[in-house]
Amino acid sequence: QVQLVESGGGLVQSGDSLRLSCTASGRAVSRYTMGWFRRAPRKDREFVAAIDWSGSTHYADSVKGRFTISRDNANPTADLQMNSLEPGDTAVYYCAATPYTLEALTKSRVDYWGRGTQVTVSS
Repeated sequence: QVQLVESGGGLVQSGDSLRLSCTASGRAVSRYTMGWFRRAPRKDREFVAAIDWSGSTHYADSVKGRFTISRDNANPTADLQMNSLEPGDTAVYYCAATPYTLEALTKSRVDYWGRGTQVTVSS
């Protein structure tokens, strides 16, 4: 069993930065692919970013160049640094983990989800 706990959400202004953190616990979780999804009001959940155990990453086009995902396998955690935030980034952000590949996670093949953390960007 893997547990994921997100932290770091909040209310910021357009152009600001915010860092989300996901703390994972459970057996072999350091070998899992981890990532972030988000769900904006009245929209479907969408993929944001993912990182596998080796450090390879993948991003949604909408966040490339603004968001950076990183991980620490020793703890283990997966952080999402969000820069140049826009009102369109407003959403509940969810941490996700899967024993499968980056591609699998981007297609929502997720075994474990966190409860989510709210990010609100005002204009």
